[in-house]
Amino acid sequence: MKAYTGGGDRGKTSLLSGERVAKTHCRIEACGDVDELNCALGAFIAALPQEDLGLRTELLEAQGDLFRLGARLATASDSTAVSLLPSFGPPQTRRLEAAIDKLEAELPPLQGFILPGGHSSAAWAHVARTVCRRAERRVVQCALESKDTEPGQDMGDAIAYLNRLSTFLFTAARLCNKLLGVTERTWPT
Repeated sequence: MKAYTGGGDRGKTSLLSGERVAKTHCRIEACGDVDELNCALGAFIAALPQEDLGLRTELLEAQGDLFRLGARLATASDSTAVSLLPSFGPPQTRRLEAAIDKLEAELPPLQGFILPGGHSSAAWAHVARTVCRRAERRVVQCALESKDTEPGQDMGDAIAYLNRLSTFLFTAARLCNKLLGVTERTWPT
C-alpha cells in the first residue's frame, strides 16, 4: 500500500464514516490537534529518564486513548459507524483522575504560578499540556458548531477527557521536576 493516495489534493478528506469534508472542517481540525498532542506525548515519553517515575505506563495509555478519541472525532455522530468504534468515554477520564490524585499525593501544595521548564521531561510535559488545551478548545468549538454536547456523546466525552489530560500533564511536569531534583520556578520570580 502506498503512503499517498492523492485523494486530498483538492482540499477535501474523508471522515471515517465516509463523508467527504473540507480539510478545515472542525472535526478534521480537532483530529489534527489530537494527533499533534499524541506526538507531544511521544516527545515527553522520549524525554523521560530511564528510571521509572511512574509516568510511562499512564502516558502510553493516554496515547492509546488519543487514537480512540481521534477515531470518534473523525466519525459523524449520527453515523452507524460509531457503533463499530472502540469505546471511549468516562472510564478513561476517571482513570486520569485517579492518576492525578496519585501524583498530587507526592507533591507539595502549589505556592504560585509555575513557570514551564525545568528538566527536559517536565518541559515536554508543559508543551504537551498546551497542545492539549488547544485540542480541547478546538473540540469545544466543534461541539458548539455541531450542537453535539449532550453528556455521553463523543464531543462531551472528548472535552472532559482533554480537560483532565491537561491537568495530568501539568501535575506530571511538577512530579518530573521534583523526582529529578529540579526546583520549580514560580512567577513572579
